[in-house]
Amino acid sequence: MSDFWNFILEFVKAYDEYILVIAFIICMAESVIGISLFVPSTLILLSFSATLTLSGANGLMLWLCAGLGAALGDWISYALGYYFEDHLHDRWPLKNNKDLLERGHTFFKKWGWLSMFATRFIGPLRSLTPLVAGICAMPLIPFALASSASAFVWAGVILSPGLLGASWLANQ
Repeated sequence: MSDFWNFILEFVKAYDEYILVIAFIICMAESVIGISLFVPSTLILLSFSATLTLSGANGLMLWLCAGLGAALGDWISYALGYYFEDHLHDRWPLKNNKDLLERGHTFFKKWGWLSMFATRFIGPLRSLTPLVAGICAMPLIPFALASSASAFVWAGVILSPGLLGASWLANQ
């Protein structure tokens, strides 16, 4: 296992700029409706954060890339909901749940930006909430603030175990 771990560390040292781009793409995909079902971002980000930290790379850059990627993914989901609202009414899950959109409107009216923040930490809702925000035409400024803040907090929470646990791994 030691040889494998050393190989990974050397790879990250040599190509850390690509790993940051990959982290950005993974976090973006995690926040885009549909694509998010196929991206195991938590495991990947934990691995990247520990490996990058052990290789001497900058954890702050990883956090920035992850946060920006997640926020961009939210914008993509929001835009899909906003621009394709009429077409989405005839698709799952709205087609078989006519009251879902009405409940979404009520949810955003009641909780506003907090709804974006709270659902960021619930896997299946992470990409669904921005889509529903777009369908409900949530105002852009509250959406942008909530999306950005929640994206960076989420990225910090997901990356923290790897960043903080890297020194422990180095001693093992």
